Amino acid sequence: MQTSKTTTAQTLLQQSRYGVVFVLVTSFVINILVLASPLYMQQVFDRVVQTHHYATLAYLTLLTVFALGVLGALDALRGIGLARIGHWIDDSLRMAVMFTALHHARTDGRLNNQVIGDLSTLRAFAGGQQIVPFFDAIWVPLFLLLMFVMHPWLGAIGLLAAVALFGLAVWNDIGMRRRLQGLSEAHNELAAFSATALRSADVIHGMGMFDEVMGRYRRNAVKIAETSQAAADFGAKLGGLSKFLRITVQVAVLGIGAVLVIHSEITSGSMIAASIILGRALAPVEQSMASWRAFISASEAYNRLNDLIARADANLVAPTKLPEPQGIVTVENASFKFSGGDRPILRSVSLTVPAGSVLALVGPSASGKSTLCKMIVGSWLPSAGHVRLDGAQIQHIDRGQISEWVGYLPQAIELFNGSVQDNISRFKNADDEAIVEAAKLAGCHDLILRLPSGYASELGESGGNLSGGQKQRIALARAVFGKPRVVVLDEPNSNLDSEGEAALVGAIVALKNRGTTVILVSHRLSILSPVDVIAVMRDGALDMVGEREAVLQELTGRAARAGQQTPMPAAARGAGTPGSA
Repeated sequence: MQTSKTTTAQTLLQQSRYGVVFVLVTSFVINILVLASPLYMQQVFDRVVQTHHYATLAYLTLLTVFALGVLGALDALRGIGLARIGHWIDDSLRMAVMFTALHHARTDGRLNNQVIGDLSTLRAFAGGQQIVPFFDAIWVPLFLLLMFVMHPWLGAIGLLAAVALFGLAVWNDIGMRRRLQGLSEAHNELAAFSATALRSADVIHGMGMFDEVMGRYRRNAVKIAETSQAAADFGAKLGGLSKFLRITVQVAVLGIGAVLVIHSEITSGSMIAASIILGRALAPVEQSMASWRAFISASEAYNRLNDLIARADANLVAPTKLPEPQGIVTVENASFKFSGGDRPILRSVSLTVPAGSVLALVGPSASGKSTLCKMIVGSWLPSAGHVRLDGAQIQHIDRGQISEWVGYLPQAIELFNGSVQDNISRFKNADDEAIVEAAKLAGCHDLILRLPSGYASELGESGGNLSGGQKQRIALARAVFGKPRVVVLDEPNSNLDSEGEAALVGAIVALKNRGTTVILVSHRLSILSPVDVIAVMRDGALDMVGEREAVLQELTGRAARAGQQTPMPAAARGAGTPGSA
């Protein structure tokens, strides 16, 4: 179901203000209760040791233990609250992020996998302990004020130390951002390369590419590791410097405090308490430096999520429920190019496919055929122009209705984890009769019955338990399931033998007799017998379109004039090599 508007990360953070307020309040109380320990030390040194009052010591100890118990309970509640916030962020943004990833696959022509990882990064930081020092750092001025109350010199030392540590934090921010720049993109590229290599293990071994693939993987991985190590080394050096500064300042407070005690300006208990308070005041600043890398990653993830979801919303039009179409496909001056690309893949294509007719898209590889197919079914949206189904722009039609009206067999076949019947029915709660009908139409009913569990057979990842031809025929059944009004078949016979090809032709004829509009891409002349119209693509543009016989005669004439023997590219002679566009 297509939603009208998605939730941005910015909106979500605004909505989580009550949770943030809860964490802020608990952090404030926790930081107040932290004073129980230094105040206990002060009272013990200044009162109990001097007066030998054991009852006072007992009351102070009980009161301090109670305060520390409340502190521990509040710290646990704060951790639970942060975990709930992280879970809520994930739960609230999950659908929006997936929607955004799929949406940008339509507009950019590429699947944006990074947004899924960005959500995990944001959730882990917002709901984990790495964010805690940033909440505690807010209350540093409170501790510094208390030190000024004890003595102006102690407050001044604490203030100078806080400013110095803040300067180190800024230096850490600048240095870490510079060193981590581009690391996230490099991780995504390496993950994509690794996934491709794992999917292509048979090609790697079969063509002796193992050493080359491993070499490239190693080079990319080493580059990422060196960048990460440089950032980690920089952070470790500043972390060591900040720790040295904090401990040195605490020693300085004890030294100056001793001088003040000698001059009777403060008590010995105040000297000890001031050292503990200063350590507590500076600890969040130092800890935040250790969490800075996570903060940078979370802030970058937040900005990317916000930008991508906002861009998706800006281009989103609320879908409208429409009556069932006849199946008229119209392409109006449509062009397509990848986001950031200069050269369009498709250029000003205009085409009308009457309802119930069969159109064949032919032409050399990289001529734009597959791109046009993806635009017709709405997988990719045109960069310019329009693609319409019975006059309605394809992206404005409710996706639930598109699922009923449009069938698509892509050139690169992907089957989902699940059973055969799950894949054919598109994971709908469909009647067995409709699933079997689609399989029979695609000519794969007997094939499925020979599987170990028939229609209930699990396919495994990407249909890995099937051959290429079996996957193609089951994907064809998925495309024709539910009696769609338009079926787009991109290289539907690339993996088929003669039996499978005959079944494919029979399916196209049956669809045509049913009144379904069929658009197919093929390099083989053998499946063009049911075709009414042929459109020839070349260099991303429509070169020629007309009735089958007229176009074939023109192609034959062109081939003869060029000294060729066939009107089609070499693949049309039966090589079966799938073209790409």
